[in-house]
Amino acid sequence: MRKIGILVMAFVLVFTLAACGGKSEGSGSKDQVTVKLGIFKNVTHAAGYIGLEKEFFQKQLGENVKIEVQAFDNGSDFSTAIATGQIDIGYVGPGPSTNQFLKSSNFRVISGADNGGAVLVAGKDSGVETVKDLVGKTIAIPTKGSTNEISLRLLLEQEGVPVTTDSSGAQIVARAPSDTLVALRQNEVHATLIPEPWGTQIEQEGIGKVIVPWDQIPPNNGDYPLVILVASDKFIKEHRDLAKAIVKANLEAIEFIQANPDESYELINKRLSELSGKGLDVALIKAALSHMRLTSDVSQEAIEEMARVSIEAGYIKDVTVDTLDLSKFLDLSILDEVKNGK
Repeated sequence: MRKIGILVMAFVLVFTLAACGGKSEGSGSKDQVTVKLGIFKNVTHAAGYIGLEKEFFQKQLGENVKIEVQAFDNGSDFSTAIATGQIDIGYVGPGPSTNQFLKSSNFRVISGADNGGAVLVAGKDSGVETVKDLVGKTIAIPTKGSTNEISLRLLLEQEGVPVTTDSSGAQIVARAPSDTLVALRQNEVHATLIPEPWGTQIEQEGIGKVIVPWDQIPPNNGDYPLVILVASDKFIKEHRDLAKAIVKANLEAIEFIQANPDESYELINKRLSELSGKGLDVALIKAALSHMRLTSDVSQEAIEEMARVSIEAGYIKDVTVDTLDLSKFLDLSILDEVKNGK
């Protein structure tokens, strides 16, 4: 009898351990995943703002996914962050992200978000009426190597205005948008190629006027990627389903803005206030959104043209125009699957 009792106890113990093991494994499958999403403190990232405010990201990702938002002031910092694993996915401009990709090759473009949305503005006392008047003038861009600088260089190139460090051509300097407003007032810079809503604000405050509208800014007369959605290779490999969920949410956000513009202005301003600590007049946001085209489409040709300018400007090193290969930079297979309902 004693032997039977021992055998029964052993059987119960084995069964209990097996049951506990099964329970632990099931709990592990429900462990929370954190997705680190990067975004700029700029209205041109409107799709991302709406995705967060309307919880499109959260609904697509599911309740076991936590979204950690990191806000950036410029594309260089963002691109470094995604290349070094500080963020998994997010919104950025093609200029700095292309530069970083050619160094690290460990993240990809998976969708578009916004085409266009930058304008060329001249200070009211600058004497600048056309692009050709920029010879001998100083032009501000938000950061060196930014998509805005690339557009500016293309615009100057089209009009035959050289970029120089003296008065024989146009000089380019980096200024944060808020500092640019002050510099224009004091005539320290004469013009700026700047993303909205800054251009509209400069004009409304009487500091300057738009001399090249958003739909005449190169490449493609404003129909070029200004904001794209990129994801790290590691994130795509380990969480392709989550990357697809974010692409779906991005499309939902774009469609929501197009269908509900008035509600969107308020929501965009709310998220902007949270990220930057300061909101905007809703009329400025409305004007800004009318100066861009929200879209998931991405033109590889436009990105390649901008990369050429970056190479010629010295921002991309160890690569020539002839050897430039961005075929692996764009991976729109996830976007295609979403659009095809897969």
